[in-house]
Amino acid sequence: MTLIESARHVADASGDGAIDWTAVADAAKAATAPGSLDLSEAEAEAYAADIREARAQLRDVSGLEFNVPDTVEIQNRHHWVDANVETFRRAFEPLNERASYLPGVARSLNTATTAGALAFVSRHVLGQYDPLLLADNTDHALYFVHPNVVRVADSLDVAFPRFRRWIAFHEVTHAAEFGAAPWLADHLEERLEDGVEALGDGDIRREAFQELNVAMTAVEGYAELLMDEAFDGEYADLRAKLDARRKGGSPLTKLVKRALGLQLKREQYERGRRFFQAVAAERGVAGAGRVWDDPEFLPTDEELDAPRLWLARVPERAE
Repeated sequence: MTLIESARHVADASGDGAIDWTAVADAAKAATAPGSLDLSEAEAEAYAADIREARAQLRDVSGLEFNVPDTVEIQNRHHWVDANVETFRRAFEPLNERASYLPGVARSLNTATTAGALAFVSRHVLGQYDPLLLADNTDHALYFVHPNVVRVADSLDVAFPRFRRWIAFHEVTHAAEFGAAPWLADHLEERLEDGVEALGDGDIRREAFQELNVAMTAVEGYAELLMDEAFDGEYADLRAKLDARRKGGSPLTKLVKRALGLQLKREQYERGRRFFQAVAAERGVAGAGRVWDDPEFLPTDEELDAPRLWLARVPERAE
């Protein structure tokens, strides 16, 4: 797997659209080693056990009723690329349908940029709850990128079984949110569609992207709250090490993270966590789950930084 091979796939990009998605997948995988997926039956079962136990403990702490997805995959990096190329393709189809000047040049540039983004993320992502935005069905899936989980556990000097369990708990918190809020996937999808369609028309619809960012801040913040409440055992060192990892990296890595919006994701974790900690201090963890009862109960951008405004606006659940 070499950058030369990756560049060849980009150079060979073809078709009528703005992005050649087959070339994206081939180029991203050529630039990224897949990583080992050599698991024993017992190791694979350990992932499943962590997921089951996370579901039980998160149900108990949150008071939410939800199931984990039927699809749970332990992947290598190439598997993750293949799974996410399809989601990217659906999300950015409005751009693909727009004509452009110098189509061959634009196609190669778009293909290279997208492949580079997928290759970078595939080397860093640990787990993923995928609600399959813009899909034609309602299937959800949980992914764990095993080579990355092993590598990061080692780099953080954390025992692998404990770190694997932490990642499982985090991803199951997202299953809890989407399970408690059947409207949430459509809510995010609509805002993403609006923003992408506007980009395809040469416009930037900031309101759509701002609403998407606010909703994702709530998603990430609530997950952080549940993690703190539900994870069994000490977690302060894990939290500190993962926070440092989110902020860290070489200057080039930090630049790429910012370009890909991963800096924004870290800010979503931190801002959302502060909001839900304040809400839970007033109403408890179950009361904080009120946010998933109705789209109108999502915090606004202003309320994320002033939780008392949300507490004053959103009534508690009737007993």
